[in-house]
Amino acid sequence: MPELTRMTWRDVRAAARTAIAVVPIGSQEQHAGHLPMGTDTMLAEAVTDRALERLGGDPAAVRLPALPFGHSPHHLFAAAVSLRAATLQAVLADVLDSLATSGFRRVLVVNGHGGNDEIMRLAVKEYALRADVALGACSYFSLGEHSGSPGHAGHYETSLMLASHPDLVRPPGPRPGVTPPPLFAEPPYPGLTAERHGEWARAGGSTDDATGATAEGGAGLLENRVTTLVDAIRAFDAATRATHAEGEA
Repeated sequence: MPELTRMTWRDVRAAARTAIAVVPIGSQEQHAGHLPMGTDTMLAEAVTDRALERLGGDPAAVRLPALPFGHSPHHLFAAAVSLRAATLQAVLADVLDSLATSGFRRVLVVNGHGGNDEIMRLAVKEYALRADVALGACSYFSLGEHSGSPGHAGHYETSLMLASHPDLVRPPGPRPGVTPPPLFAEPPYPGLTAERHGEWARAGGSTDDATGATAEGGAGLLENRVTTLVDAIRAFDAATRATHAEGEA
């Protein structure tokens, strides 16, 4: 798997003519008492790396270092390193502009943190208006028709971390009961975004109970997410190869 960090600039220029630049992004934020701050970054990397390994260079891709910081002000009640929404959007625009200037005409951003999702998609939409590029953006956990809801520091993420980084997972405690239920976990109406001050702290930093998470269950989830990202990369390649891969008709 070609990694930008390990390539010379001439290698990068040569690869950029046809390859997709893949940019994982994550966060550094509280994940309750049992998961590390870098959970979102590590999971974005785990899914991305396994997907690129499975693709085996078809389509060609160059993996960038993961952007480790995201938009996490809602986790600062405990601990986080957070970028403002405008800052994250500007950083992504600069990354996209640098890649385009370096010769890449196709870029895919793979996100691991829910708080980045809208910002990432807006950055991609706006940059594609300004430059002759083909861009994609996705959150690994929401790809496909049967992705489910990942939650935060609960069963889903804990299972994935047990499968990918078991040495970093501490035994989770039961999630405290919260009355009334947090709006971020149980929206009052489908499709309605609702926020209420202080709810992340009241909920102990997680959306659901992680005590039943297992490495075996996480391996199945990870396999599903990798397969879905592989399908997404192939679909992005098929949709953009003729217009934005040099030498393709």
